[in-house]
Amino acid sequence: MTGMAENPLDLLPELLILAGAVAGLLVGLFVPRGRQRVVAWICGTALAASMTAGAVAMTGQDVMAFESFAVDLATNATRLAVAGASLLIVVLAAGWARGDSRETEVYVLVLLSALGTIVLAGASDLLVFVAAYLLASIPAYALAGFAKDAHGTEAALKYYLMGAFLGVLMLAGVTLTYGLAGTTAYRSLAGAPPAAAGCAVLLLLAGVLFKVGAVPAHFWVPDVTEGSSPVVAAFVTTVPKIGAFVGLFRLATEVFGGTWRPVVALIAVATMTLGNLAAFYQDNVRRLLAYSTISQAGYLLLPVVVAGRSDLAQPALLFYVAAYAITNAGAFAVVVAVGRDSPAGYTGLSRRSPLLALALVVCLLGLVGTPPTAVFAGKLLVFAAAWDGGYAWLAVIAVINTVASVFYYLRWILPLFRPGGVPAEIRPVASRIAELAAALSVLLGLASGALLALYSPF
Repeated sequence: MTGMAENPLDLLPELLILAGAVAGLLVGLFVPRGRQRVVAWICGTALAASMTAGAVAMTGQDVMAFESFAVDLATNATRLAVAGASLLIVVLAAGWARGDSRETEVYVLVLLSALGTIVLAGASDLLVFVAAYLLASIPAYALAGFAKDAHGTEAALKYYLMGAFLGVLMLAGVTLTYGLAGTTAYRSLAGAPPAAAGCAVLLLLAGVLFKVGAVPAHFWVPDVTEGSSPVVAAFVTTVPKIGAFVGLFRLATEVFGGTWRPVVALIAVATMTLGNLAAFYQDNVRRLLAYSTISQAGYLLLPVVVAGRSDLAQPALLFYVAAYAITNAGAFAVVVAVGRDSPAGYTGLSRRSPLLALALVVCLLGLVGTPPTAVFAGKLLVFAAAWDGGYAWLAVIAVINTVASVFYYLRWILPLFRPGGVPAEIRPVASRIAELAAALSVLLGLASGALLALYSPF
């Protein structure tokens, strides 16, 4: 940080998202049910404006806004990734929620959760971190049960109960950290008693691991992904992870002390391995993507493990979360477009809609880490960061898991090229979003060298 600041314009990207949510809610109160799509335009415009403001902020100096929110490279990258991914979700939701009496609420809840996610990434005070956790979580609980059907209600209940329980544990960690450090501002626990500091770190990890969907806080992911709508599943498995991982990285570099790295390394191994093993047996594409996102969380923990030990850690994490967000959103957009949950339901898609089938192949192979997609560059970076940080054994395990993941993605890819038919109606907007996400994944992968040269710290 270059200095402290109390200028509200330092928070312009967040204020634009908040203004879009408030304006959308107010407009939604007065427009007829059939015309609530105007709220989607308002919220989409706010997200686009936030992206623009975030891009401009990247050219400025790092500051500490109001002594509790860091405006730096990590926060600005999170602003861009969260706003961009949320914009794709809003466009997808415009088709799913159209005509619903509560259509406005969908867009507003997405923006509020996105706002909490950004604050989670930039928080430099434990109380702000807790407030951001709640803001990112509560709207997501409501979205999970939005349809009010049996599956959605069950998913929302599981989501809420696990989030509340682990959130209480995290709050206990905040209390213990305050007792050890004497302040809620981020301060290293390196000098605290080892037993107390270790307990504080584990309690703080509880809430963050829930947000990222890592072991042992992963149980909600498959149930919410299958029980809620595909649009909501795309959101909860994509956007909150971005801010949560950046927030965890900040905690690791500024707060955690002692021997926490082996613990997070073991969690990473368990997460990527369990996610891959469970995905092998899934006959529902949404549950397959759910376990895929769990395994991705394991890979994303690698740069956290070596935070402060490798200069590659931060750029690897920031690039990977952006690449994952685009690719995962694209895969879910295909599910929205086709409307089938079984891999067999995609039989013949390459003949019915070649571009959509190509988009799915790109996104699925991208999640594996196949060149020249963005996730390939991201995985290469996180493996290199782990190796450079002295965790070569962790990088080797991650590579083995990556190779193993090819097989369950192929179970979904192969039916695309078999003779047969798919539903006559393919949602065109969702199809275009999937194709756009696939194209962005490839373009981001091809431009990875230039992008890393711009925002890497070395």
